[in-house]
Amino acid sequence: MTLLYSRHLTVGALGLCSLIHALPAAAEALPGDTDTVLQAVTVESRRRAEDAQQVPVAMSVLGAQTLEEQRLYRLQDLQQAMPSVNVAFMHARQSSLSIRGLGNNPASDGLEGSAGIYLDNVYLGRPGMAVFDLLDVEQIELLRGPQGTLFGKNTTAGVLNITTRRPSFTPQDSLATSVGEDGYAQTQASFSGPLSDTLAGRIAAYRTHENGYVKNEYDGNTLGGGGRQGFRTQLLFKPNEDFNLRWLADYNEEDSSAGTRSLFSTGPTINGVNRYEQRAAAVGATLVSGRRVNLDAEQSVKVFQGGTSLEANWTLPSDFTLTSISAYRWWDFTPRNDDELNVDVMHNVGQSARDKQYSQELRLASPVGEHFDYVLGAYYFRQEMRNTVFTDYGPLADTWNGTPQGALNNVTSVGHGTVDTDSFATFAQGTWHLTPTVDFSLGLRGTYERKQANVTRDAPVGGATVTGAAAAARAGRVGAYGSGDLSLYSFSPSALASLAWHVNEHVLAYASLSHGEKSGGVNLSVASAPVAGADSLLIGSERANDAELGVKTTLLDQRLTLNANLFWTVVHGYQTNAYDDANLTSYLTNAGTVRSRGLELESSWRPVRGLTLSVNGSFNDVRYLSYEDAPCPAEVALRPGAPAACDLSGHAVVGASKWIYNTTASYQWQLDNGLQPYVNGNYAWRSHAVGTLDDSREAQLPGYALVNLSTGVRGNWGDGQWDVSLWLKNAFDKTYYTTLWNSPNGAYTGVLGTPRTLGATARYDF
Repeated sequence: MTLLYSRHLTVGALGLCSLIHALPAAAEALPGDTDTVLQAVTVESRRRAEDAQQVPVAMSVLGAQTLEEQRLYRLQDLQQAMPSVNVAFMHARQSSLSIRGLGNNPASDGLEGSAGIYLDNVYLGRPGMAVFDLLDVEQIELLRGPQGTLFGKNTTAGVLNITTRRPSFTPQDSLATSVGEDGYAQTQASFSGPLSDTLAGRIAAYRTHENGYVKNEYDGNTLGGGGRQGFRTQLLFKPNEDFNLRWLADYNEEDSSAGTRSLFSTGPTINGVNRYEQRAAAVGATLVSGRRVNLDAEQSVKVFQGGTSLEANWTLPSDFTLTSISAYRWWDFTPRNDDELNVDVMHNVGQSARDKQYSQELRLASPVGEHFDYVLGAYYFRQEMRNTVFTDYGPLADTWNGTPQGALNNVTSVGHGTVDTDSFATFAQGTWHLTPTVDFSLGLRGTYERKQANVTRDAPVGGATVTGAAAAARAGRVGAYGSGDLSLYSFSPSALASLAWHVNEHVLAYASLSHGEKSGGVNLSVASAPVAGADSLLIGSERANDAELGVKTTLLDQRLTLNANLFWTVVHGYQTNAYDDANLTSYLTNAGTVRSRGLELESSWRPVRGLTLSVNGSFNDVRYLSYEDAPCPAEVALRPGAPAACDLSGHAVVGASKWIYNTTASYQWQLDNGLQPYVNGNYAWRSHAVGTLDDSREAQLPGYALVNLSTGVRGNWGDGQWDVSLWLKNAFDKTYYTTLWNSPNGAYTGVLGTPRTLGATARYDF
């Protein structure tokens, strides 16, 4: 299958070149038909409304109808519909979005992501701020490659831009409810309309519950499910065509057992001994795997979050546009985690986080000119992060950890981390129309950031009084520590140079060079700092240089779009998470130099009335060019005389599938009685990926394919339209892992994807 897909990508890329000069003839081959024409997609990736096919940026766009038809309601679902995307998801805190293999750094409280996420033009400082049901969404845009010159926060891998539906001056109301297997139930509602001639409002709310799909053998309960609910309110004030003011406020909460990890591998057997199995037997634990766990303590996460923003747009004399976006957001995460065993090694372990952020953006956009147009602005971002690291050991901790008896048994350890970030930026991007068909764009951003942090760990509490080796082990693992005041100051430039050639009205070819850079970060857990020093808690900046070559085409009288792009990115000082097996904690590190290169293809086709076919895919080779001081995999680290570090130069980057392929077919037709039946199908396949940073042979994510199906019928009733559908997610009940994690004693655990789920949805729009 890999060879076949490679051949298809190659043929598609070569075919684009030969099509370019024949396109006008092809476009005239079929007569125009508004029922079969693909609708233009409007995006604001360059901070002004444009046809996506005329923007020289590699991007994917998912509209509201696509999200609803494919039931893409969670952040982690998006990788089933977009190329070059991976979502490493355990729960709201340990989640990350990577684009082209860059950005796999979950659980990094002291670090921003390489891929930025925006909600209604507001940057989200934590990926977990986007872990809510994606309902009442108008459009999701994925921009690949560095996007720092126009978006509020400098990013090195790309941007996910989420836009919700705006208030309307005509009534737009909707009610929907869904039920499915494993106790799945979701209800959503939205109401929008005029409050006066100049004021419109919108309110949307949802509630989702599911039982989960992982059985806990210890008590017979099911884990991995829970409840989520939230709402969003908006007001749109529009006194005239030259001014509008949009106020938004939202709140979301979650109480679930998301993040329940199943045993993927017990790790290596060295000299006839498997350490994980050996120590599990020593503490009397019974091991299970697959969609089963054996946990004797509670597994839960609680998330409370919300925010508000105010966006104002003025049309100034000579058609200049001034935009102001003021925003505040907060995020509160509290976990309770078991030790993955059915015996009392740990009562509770985890990290809670509290985050507040403030931002202000000002932009001035010139009118689209005959020779030159531009966007310029300034941006301020303030983030206040607080986290608490806690471990409550049980009476079997020393046996499990291999520490001297009494060192950790019944000991409680609590640490605290704080980091305050102030970010200031100015930016400008202009486009010169060199000829009627050739445009040259140049963008620059300068970002100055100041981070002030403090990391502490309280003296351990509880346990027996110990001396000698046990006392030394306790002090080394959970002893009191204070970093003192830590500071990071950095200036991060971003730049873009792009050349676009409008071959004709149906074809756009483009080439670009860009540089993205983001500041360093702070480890907010102590890890090895007592030995290595407080400076070891700081990591350096991440810098990306990217080259793109692409083409966007609209063919067959707007029935077919076919886009392709080649990219080559080199990242210096790549920021990611490693695992410290000695201290059982993750830590931030600069993982050397990474190269990401590949090809992306996207196409949509409406061959006949009512039928839409969409295909996208990517080939993405992501490797460390240099990473000489990497953590060793368990099969090396657990051997006698193991080295302190390993060389991963030339190895693939964690979580990056080399091949990704997604295809969707949607067909709807009209009956004589006015009913509109429809069917939808989606096939999503991704190849093998490295499961953990150390590239252990025991932690390799197998490739997998998912099939999602739905069918339904629509009809008119009263002043609205009803819709009843039947859907089947993961139709062939594929067992697959979405992400893997290091565990103590050389084992690896993972988060399982959802099993086959049959459900039904009833909807009424009026």
